[in-house]
Amino acid sequence: MILNPTPKINLGLDILRRRADGFHDIDTLMLPFGGVSDTIEILPTATAGVTLEVEGLTIDCASDRNLVVRAWMLMHQHYGVGGVHIAMRKNIPFGAGLGGGSADAAATLVGLNEVFSLGLSSEELVALAARLGSDVPFFICPQPTFCRGRGEILEPAEIDLSGVWCVVTKPGFGISTAEAYAGVTPHEPSMPLAERLQLPRTKWQEAIVNDFEKSLFTNHLPLVNIKRRLLQSGAFYASMSGSGSAMYGLYDHRPTYEPLYTEEQVFVAQL
Repeated sequence: MILNPTPKINLGLDILRRRADGFHDIDTLMLPFGGVSDTIEILPTATAGVTLEVEGLTIDCASDRNLVVRAWMLMHQHYGVGGVHIAMRKNIPFGAGLGGGSADAAATLVGLNEVFSLGLSSEELVALAARLGSDVPFFICPQPTFCRGRGEILEPAEIDLSGVWCVVTKPGFGISTAEAYAGVTPHEPSMPLAERLQLPRTKWQEAIVNDFEKSLFTNHLPLVNIKRRLLQSGAFYASMSGSGSAMYGLYDHRPTYEPLYTEEQVFVAQL
């Protein structure tokens, strides 16, 4: 079975409070972005266990810590799925706030459900996905979704983005989640994100923020410059995705974006 998981972008990201369990409560709107995808092929084997073969981008992660492998281990533990060989081509940049690893994990859960005819519902897969990471549940059925709690509380969003184009650009460096959270000061905005998204798009740039930007922009000047470049190229809204380092711009027309830095990876798609 072959799957093509795609990443996400965050339209607004409020970090509300630090929880007793060490996580943070957030409020964000996640949108699927189809401008780039990984490829995952799941092949049942006669031998026990899982093997992972990766091409494309080099993943600096031990195999047993890879979310794809962990997804198989979870399904093996709970449902006794058999041995598989998983071949993955990695195209989605990591250290980018695009959720590529989470998308791969969710695709693996979905694929194993099909390959082994488990008959699990979307709700059951979402519950499993939450055990792998905060934003993995979103990728089980990726669609515009408000993600709350630590990211696992999902609510479908009614938002009209028809005709909107998106440029995602990844600079030549990544940002770890630990670095991103180290600089944030949680707070509750005066107006919930869902209400701010009802404002005219001309007001989004002022009203809708990613709370990671304040501290990360201080330490990573290229992010400031790329955001400015996106707006200058005609984006009606520009922001960082997740905990970075990817930036994106939303456009009312097919965009023409010229990278500011030679090492930028640029992806374009209609939402």
